[in-house]
Amino acid sequence: MSQLDPRSVIEALKTYAAQKKTPLRVILVDGPALHYYGMENRSTIDMDAEIEGDMEGVFGFLKSRNIPSDLSENISGWSVVAMPEGYRDRVTQVFRSEYLEVNVLSPSDFVISKLRRFSEEDIEDALFVVNKYGLKKEEIAHSAKSAIEGSVKDTTLFLFQKNVDLFIKKCDVSD
Repeated sequence: MSQLDPRSVIEALKTYAAQKKTPLRVILVDGPALHYYGMENRSTIDMDAEIEGDMEGVFGFLKSRNIPSDLSENISGWSVVAMPEGYRDRVTQVFRSEYLEVNVLSPSDFVISKLRRFSEEDIEDALFVVNKYGLKKEEIAHSAKSAIEGSVKDTTLFLFQKNVDLFIKKCDVSD
């Protein structure tokens, strides 16, 4: 598989939105979002995003352009652990045109999205964002608490909390 350039993703989304003349709101997550957090050398092979608009149409359009994608109308549903409440309200806009709005998660919400999976690569990505934005221990803990409170009660939440605690120790964030 070839690497995916986040700029080409936005160009494709701009083309789609302009052709369809229909509003499309996108929240980039995972690899494509890291580019906008300042990790430009992080490669990714697909576009992970939350889509508000014609998700099926976007998926087909991206596929026709050989851009693999994992799309959802609610990225909170990608894990037993929910995204922190209000994550859509804290996004940062990285592009806007007449029909298209592209955003990335707030840094603390992005960290939680990575800690929900907790792979080695996810931990590295989360550490990068913590260090780049100077996130504090209480910000991460607060976001994790919000994620847990918004989740369906499940034993997975115990492991998530343990992983958050380990992560906070690993990154040695200050109080």
